[in-house]
Amino acid sequence: MAREIVISVYLLIFRMLFNVAKLFPQKEKTTFITSFGDNTFHVTKELLESYHGQVIILKTANCKTDFTAFEDVKIVDFETINFFATIKSIYHLATSKVVFVDNYFGCLSVMNFKENVVCVQLWHAAGAIKKFGLLDPSVANRSEKSKKRFKEVYKRFHYVAVGSEKMAKIFKASFEVTDETILRTGIPRTDFFFDKAAKEAVVAELKATYPVITTKKVILYAPTFRDGQLSSPEIAVDIKKMYEELKDEYVLFLRLHPAVKVNVELGDFDGFVYDVSKHQDINHLLLIADLLISDYSSIPFEYSLLEKPMIFHAYDLEPYSFSRGFWEDYKSNIPGVVTKTTDEVIEAVKANNFNYEKIRNYAKLWNQYSYGNSSKNLIMEIYQPSGDYGKLRDSM
Repeated sequence: MAREIVISVYLLIFRMLFNVAKLFPQKEKTTFITSFGDNTFHVTKELLESYHGQVIILKTANCKTDFTAFEDVKIVDFETINFFATIKSIYHLATSKVVFVDNYFGCLSVMNFKENVVCVQLWHAAGAIKKFGLLDPSVANRSEKSKKRFKEVYKRFHYVAVGSEKMAKIFKASFEVTDETILRTGIPRTDFFFDKAAKEAVVAELKATYPVITTKKVILYAPTFRDGQLSSPEIAVDIKKMYEELKDEYVLFLRLHPAVKVNVELGDFDGFVYDVSKHQDINHLLLIADLLISDYSSIPFEYSLLEKPMIFHAYDLEPYSFSRGFWEDYKSNIPGVVTKTTDEVIEAVKANNFNYEKIRNYAKLWNQYSYGNSSKNLIMEIYQPSGDYGKLRDSM
């Protein structure tokens, strides 16, 4: 109850400030609200090459992407206790012609944009295993006021970029949007996997940082973040056992939530384990990974483009499925071996018996429209070649 009151007060103040800021003249300006950053980075890069307007990036504290290489972009902290940063953010949102977001932001529910503004959702996942949005099982336990707020946020999405028809169907159900809302442009951050020069540069850089990968294969362990594990994180594999069985041929790279403190003394395993959780771009790590261990995250959707093997360590499959909900049967749809114990993980690694045809089909299914031109496709959909506003808003 107290939390709902705080949210309501915050949104009331936000609404009033936004309405005041709308009195200022609208500008040739695009503003991003970003908490993940990868899609924002690629769209911004393309935007700066073809658009003459101002670009603003409102960056949350969770966003690890470095945008400082873009000299002509203004970066402002978002959702902070810094009052002046908040005022700046609201001003930019209220005076822009295009707004991109890459997550759920409650403040959208009180943003009554000017009639010609377009708001585009650049969702941070190329596909979905677990349910989200209005179909997230936890929504049933939320207050009616919260549910109404969720729907108000989703109403602000004039367009949602997708990489496949499968994801388009999921978005329509999750956000209650129509097919006219769907932009079949592909997912911007997947452009990286089609850029040979960029990939070669990244691999060279990572080899210099981690020379061990030139002599040993890399197992990348990147599990989904689970609620309540920031203070008591859990690594669901027995690293000691993996070290004893795999150290001669492999190294283990741990990619946990950046805020999670690894509860393992990495020095105990003689150069076998490396904590890469702070590395800002997961796509870079996917390039050097010979094998991915994941569970319910969205990483496999992009990793499948590289046609490399995957293990799905779903040790808590039944309770997780019950609490979060899956779109379809988990075991029959993921493109890899399902394990529940460390022994099964080790056995799968050693057996090296992976279905590459299933991986390729998975990549085609979820990356149907992502083939290296997604950022450009999106910009062409939203803007005219002159840089003017292209997509016309029909109605809310």
